[in-house]
Amino acid sequence: MNISIVVPVYNECENIANLHREINDMCVREGYTYEIIFVDDGSSDSSFQVAQSLTPITYMRLRKNFGQTAAMDAGIKAAKYDYIVTLDGDGQNDPADIPNLLKH
Repeated sequence: MNISIVVPVYNECENIANLHREINDMCVREGYTYEIIFVDDGSSDSSFQVAQSLTPITYMRLRKNFGQTAAMDAGIKAAKYDYIVTLDGDGQNDPADIPNLLKH
């Protein structure tokens, strides 16, 4: 299965690396072809610096804080696969739930 995972982030430097690892581990375990898209909604913390060390990742930076909906829209428009899953950047959504979601 080919999936795009879109994650809007705003000042989530404490969460980005762990969330990325959880998403990546799940996708590898499930055998997905995937892309991870983090959309930075104008963060003022070190989210960008943390993300630079992560792979695979597409990291988009909005020039200012436009809000979660705009960040999600930008990520969805950039997605290259037909199946798109959105997650919150604070880890509220568990990436381990994605396989069950895709079964439906």
